[in-house]
Amino acid sequence: MSMSQITDKRRQSLMRFAKKLGVEFNDIEILNTALTHTSYANEQENLSEGESVQVMHNEKLEFLGDAVLELASSTYLYNNFKDFSEGELTKTRASIVCQPTLAKLARKLSMGRMLLISKGEDASGGRKRDSTLEDAFEAVIGAIYLDQGWEAAQDYVVRRLTPEFEAVKSGESIKNYKSILQEYIYKEPSHKISYVEVSVTGPDHNRSFKCAVTIDGKRYGIGSGKNKKQAEQMAAKKALKKLNIIE
Repeated sequence: MSMSQITDKRRQSLMRFAKKLGVEFNDIEILNTALTHTSYANEQENLSEGESVQVMHNEKLEFLGDAVLELASSTYLYNNFKDFSEGELTKTRASIVCQPTLAKLARKLSMGRMLLISKGEDASGGRKRDSTLEDAFEAVIGAIYLDQGWEAAQDYVVRRLTPEFEAVKSGESIKNYKSILQEYIYKEPSHKISYVEVSVTGPDHNRSFKCAVTIDGKRYGIGSGKNKKQAEQMAAKKALKKLNIIE
């Protein structure tokens, strides 16, 4: 899609979104490409009635952004988690740089609203789908890298992911187990994960919760914690171990 094909309304919307990202693009068209889903490109080409129309979509930018994201996050972990072993760094990166986290960050930016997608994809909930949002988030990183260079792309990644990384450093990485389990299990959409409170014991000021996690109705782990959220995360950790996803 050329600049002339971007309406004034779309251009203004892209510029507002760029401001939200904290990036001043030299070429706003590349941001538009990053936010163009393949379904939209295919739909527009099919509607061209035989004309030679090619609409750029975000798949190649997503490929590039994925590489930038991995290097930027790896560099941050290397520089700020000096006590972590290679294995711990790898696991930490995998637990944070994953589909649920990237989709969550995309939602915080209302990225789904900015996507150009086909009518059919939109009707089926494409704007809210984790995989679509993850791809868009990575494509935006790729666009920043091409338009602004490595330092700007690295800065963007660090700004977005620092709260997630710092949660690990402060001992809150417990929250990542549910995300890892969800990403693994939902590779097959027909599967279902649910968490059930098993028991609550102790006085009000010092309660202990137990929760179980089930996958397709089968119990895979029971976890304990000072609150329900922690107990669910520990249950997810048990399930991950049982599935040999983590040690």
